[in-house]
Amino acid sequence: MTLLDKVVVVTGAAHGIGRALALRSAAEGAAVVAVADSDAEGAAHTARDIPSARAYPLDVRSESALAAMVEDLLKHYGHIDLFCSNAGIALTGAEDTSDADWDRIWRVNVLAHVYAARAVLPSMLARGRGYLLQTVSAAGLLSQIGSAPYAVTKHAALAFAEWLAITYGGRGINVSALCPQGVLTAMLDNPDPTAAFLRSGALTPDAVASAVVDGLASENFLILPHPEVAEFFRRKAANYDRWLAGMRRLQASLDFPSPPPAA
Repeated sequence: MTLLDKVVVVTGAAHGIGRALALRSAAEGAAVVAVADSDAEGAAHTARDIPSARAYPLDVRSESALAAMVEDLLKHYGHIDLFCSNAGIALTGAEDTSDADWDRIWRVNVLAHVYAARAVLPSMLARGRGYLLQTVSAAGLLSQIGSAPYAVTKHAALAFAEWLAITYGGRGINVSALCPQGVLTAMLDNPDPTAAFLRSGALTPDAVASAVVDGLASENFLILPHPEVAEFFRRKAANYDRWLAGMRRLQASLDFPSPPPAA
């Protein structure tokens, strides 16, 4: 898929990867770029840099708000070619993370992809073509030291993308899962040991957007801006126990505190 003359939606488009995807879509000749974010001012800022943009203040946890955005775009343009379900959050924590935080990250990192698919798939299927790009993370293929909620929700997001590709790939729907490692966004701008480790090999959001353009052109399911992730994934599949042992060593080397023992 190329982006020339396409109608593109990007959630989480105020900053980071989402902003880079929106700007790159416009640079590639997209006819319309819908920029959506819960940060309304940030979304408007991105939209001002794109002549063909429409800005939507959007909390992706709200299915009704997401559906209303899709309905508005379909009313004005008749179809959506590419839906980039990009919004995501991160938090540290173990199994004792509060239910409220588990619910919040689950709704943003997983259910938002579900809500997007519910909203946009009927029109794509009726048209016989469409593309879903879901920003997951290398954590969906591997794991995330220091954050059970992030590791779990990113695994779930990848599983949903796989299911969509299996279920609708024969009906004209393409699906890609974007799985970068460290990216130079606010998500890495914290003292967390894992964030510090990932910063050493982090890419810019623009570099990630370039990888997405290439991945869409090839219609690859996995888009890996860090190619070494493929090798790490192969090692995990080849010898799971050895991979787990290596991850434990990595965790120890980062001086990441282990969860306290059960009482």
